[in-house]
Amino acid sequence: MHNNMSHFSLKSLFGAVFLFFAFSFGLKAQDGAKLFKQNCAVCHAVTDQKLTGPGLAGIFDRAPKGDWLKNWILNNEKLIKSGDAYANKIYNENGKAAMTVFEGQLTDKDVDAILAYVKNPPADNAAAAGAPAPGAEVEKEEVKGGIDPLYLLLGAIAVLAIIIGSLRSVRHSLQNSYNRKEGKEETEELSFFDEVKQWITGNRRLVGVFVIIIVFGGMKSCWDACYDLGVYYDWETQKGYKPEQPIKFSHKLHAGDNEIACQYCHNSVEKSRHAGIPSVNICMNCHKGIQKGPQYGEKEIAKIYEASGFDPKTGNYTNPQNPIKWIKVHTLPDHVYFNHKQHVVVGKQECATCHGDLKKMTVAEQKTPLTMKWCIECHRKTEVAMEGNAYYDRMHKALKEKYKGQYDVKFTVDKIGGLECAKCHY
Repeated sequence: MHNNMSHFSLKSLFGAVFLFFAFSFGLKAQDGAKLFKQNCAVCHAVTDQKLTGPGLAGIFDRAPKGDWLKNWILNNEKLIKSGDAYANKIYNENGKAAMTVFEGQLTDKDVDAILAYVKNPPADNAAAAGAPAPGAEVEKEEVKGGIDPLYLLLGAIAVLAIIIGSLRSVRHSLQNSYNRKEGKEETEELSFFDEVKQWITGNRRLVGVFVIIIVFGGMKSCWDACYDLGVYYDWETQKGYKPEQPIKFSHKLHAGDNEIACQYCHNSVEKSRHAGIPSVNICMNCHKGIQKGPQYGEKEIAKIYEASGFDPKTGNYTNPQNPIKWIKVHTLPDHVYFNHKQHVVVGKQECATCHGDLKKMTVAEQKTPLTMKWCIECHRKTEVAMEGNAYYDRMHKALKEKYKGQYDVKFTVDKIGGLECAKCHY
């Protein structure tokens, strides 16, 4: 009876501990406030305040019922193209501004957590949960208010430890009562660790299953975290990031309407790993003569003059210079190596592949996630630009001869080492 009681109690206790930890960490992963701040607060507030997008107060009363909101968040473009009446109404009311597509970045559980947070935001935190005014610095701290999940977890562990200790004492007392009744000797209570060791010895298969699940679960979590590295690396490095610059510069006007080549301003893109930020002298090449713009008049061009020290009245650079503090939109982690020359010159890639169609953007915005997953998928589907490239001429000729008549081979970047870790990390 002792063994049966011991095994039953310890199995129950360890099962409860295992389920508790799994449930606790699952809750922590679905932190709606954190997910909202990371993905939504740039454009939306949980109040009725309109930022880039509409305020979310009352959204559950306005939007269609069921899974409509979830479908809208995951892939609003798909919903609009399907002809959904409310989706097109929202799209048109907000100037046909494209909302970020989160399909592939957020899971259904993530969206559920965000919607639960929007539905019941902390009363003292509702206003603060929205994004700051354009141009203001975004806080990177956790959303304040409520109890930190870590403290809840530690408190629950302490309570669980007390319960386990009490149950062990009760079980030992009952066992000795039974032994006295049966005329058997009383037993000494084993220490917790000795009892755990005894339980593990008697349940090796079950322990083995738990270990395998934990190891493979941990490996999968690490892989997923690395695969999507960049999504939550920093507030400024996420898809949809669109900061207000110190000078309102329209890529649509310059690169789109006026057809100025990207390389004219970013003149190191074909010579260096960096595309480079245009110097104010490049701006002055045109704006020494063009002193009034079609959208902002003289206001924004005057900022260029102030930066360069140019006096438009005399036509001379006689004033103090004030460097322009541009805000970088596309930022990679420090441990990632990316070479613009390699991609633009050798790979013959267009700027829009990574940066989106800037010729249609008034304000530069990060259109792609720039995660490791995104880069790997690009390397797997992009064919190596061999034709007309002297570097690959001999290789291309040899490969065509080697595989002639066997099968049609597409030589994508991953086939020539495009997935080697050391190519991008050092």
